[in-house]
Amino acid sequence: MYINTASSSASSLLRASRARLFSSSSSSSLISRTFAGSPLKPSHHHFASHRFLSSSSAVRSFSRWSHGGVHWRSPYALRSQIRAVAPVIEQFQRKIASMASENPFKANLTSLPKPGGGEFGKFYSLPSLNDPRIDRLPYSIRILLESAIRNCDNFQVKKEDVEKILDWEKTAPKQVEIPFKPARVLLQDFTGVPAVVDLACMRDAMNKLGSDSDKINPLVPVDLVIDHSVQVDVAGSANAVQANMDLEFQRNRERFAFLKWGSNAFHNMLVVPPGSGIVHQVNLEYLGRVVFNTDGLLYPDSVVGTDSHTTMIDGLGVAGWGVGGIEAEATMLGQPMSMVLPGVVGFKLSGKLNNGVTATDLVLTVTQILRKHGVVGKFVEFYGEGMGELSLADRATIANMSPEYGATMGFFPVDHVSMIESYLRANKLFVDYNEPQSERVYSSYLELNLSEVEPCMSGPKRPHDRVPLKDMKVDWHACLDNKVGFKGFAIPKDVQDKVAKFSFHGQPAELKHGSVVIAAITSCTNTSNPSVMLGAALVAKKASELGLQVKPWVKTSLAPGSGVVTKYLLKR
Repeated sequence: MYINTASSSASSLLRASRARLFSSSSSSSLISRTFAGSPLKPSHHHFASHRFLSSSSAVRSFSRWSHGGVHWRSPYALRSQIRAVAPVIEQFQRKIASMASENPFKANLTSLPKPGGGEFGKFYSLPSLNDPRIDRLPYSIRILLESAIRNCDNFQVKKEDVEKILDWEKTAPKQVEIPFKPARVLLQDFTGVPAVVDLACMRDAMNKLGSDSDKINPLVPVDLVIDHSVQVDVAGSANAVQANMDLEFQRNRERFAFLKWGSNAFHNMLVVPPGSGIVHQVNLEYLGRVVFNTDGLLYPDSVVGTDSHTTMIDGLGVAGWGVGGIEAEATMLGQPMSMVLPGVVGFKLSGKLNNGVTATDLVLTVTQILRKHGVVGKFVEFYGEGMGELSLADRATIANMSPEYGATMGFFPVDHVSMIESYLRANKLFVDYNEPQSERVYSSYLELNLSEVEPCMSGPKRPHDRVPLKDMKVDWHACLDNKVGFKGFAIPKDVQDKVAKFSFHGQPAELKHGSVVIAAITSCTNTSNPSVMLGAALVAKKASELGLQVKPWVKTSLAPGSGVVTKYLLKR
């Protein structure tokens, strides 16, 4: 929860504050300010005196509501009664607090020494449990185990939950439930605004009830990246980036001003401004910690995000996946997520990609294999000597496609490619493929030789329908003939060569089946990978040198994904 009270008290605050929000009749001057205007004050008094949702005549302030013949008084008319029962509430809070005991694994808190003396910090040591089952656990399950041990209080997380995870090999097939407390929460602007609204409403209610509204803050770190508001209105011109961003600010000025206020008002919250990049790429390049050090306590980074492709961070060895807004807010409130202890599919990689084969070719092949196997609701964990041939960017590309192949996450354990080594080695969370590997147990096993991956495309309608490049022409003509579906359009033979002529900006133009009308590199699956982006840039450069030109009616767009991509494209 946001404050040190019982959940029911926090819920009451939220309900009361929402009533206040929709009954407000004050002016909307706060949100009319833009980023370029005077700075928004992080004061709760400042926010409480303004509304940020426009109201109509149907939404007014009422002192009483009627429901089923029973009249209910406004929450703000009940302040004296609330204060009168405050001692009872405090007694209830003390009772709840007493239910949580000292961490039963406190004896497993171990110091991590520095080579030159002193210590990096302390951590809950998995090896100190002296349990042989740990060595057989997949690395992704060890992340869940460490979290359960660290947060065990026999109230929210119990010793029985720790035992369930330790005995994963036997308990996972039984679909048992466990609590999980991620280290942080990742939001994008569309789903992040309601979360910040709820925080603001609770501060408003605390202020009205005469309490300290500054106590209302997220209990875990929250990162909000504004990236879902931009549209491609202007394309194919040198000023496209600036023109599109100007329109983005004009359309979203109220939302952006509100989020800027939130970034200053709340502790434990970081807001990444518009134009910084795609949320998952910013998470991978900037926000991912791999290992937290909070007041001297070391623990693995883990994250839930309000976007299905949060899984990109799994390529860095950070356990993360997408959740709904309610689950994300519950995590912000300090509540554990209830989840089924998942099965883990072990995917062994061997060999090396051939020249000319890209990470996109690889991820389409992996997706096809995993969809055929069936991995919905499961973790996929990659291992094998082929891992040493994959860069961090290649791993992130595969992890990012987890929603397409149906897994909760596609996890790459931390190794030398993504290393914060001392702590992870000490806690059996690090893998070194140059050393003999202990045998880990998985729910099922798959294997792919990277040298067998070939150039391919996907479609025509779904990203996981892989088509080898050499078969592209035959597949396209088959799709024209096939009945309507994911691989068919049912176009009669006599009209498949039909040409539609039209005028575009005064110039004659024509389209036929298969004509390109949109050419876009905007998916974080591709933009996060330097080799793919540089390869696309070199192809475009060579095509331009040979005199090839884009048809004027083709809408082109390129979203580099982050400032880093922009820099290396300009530098090359």
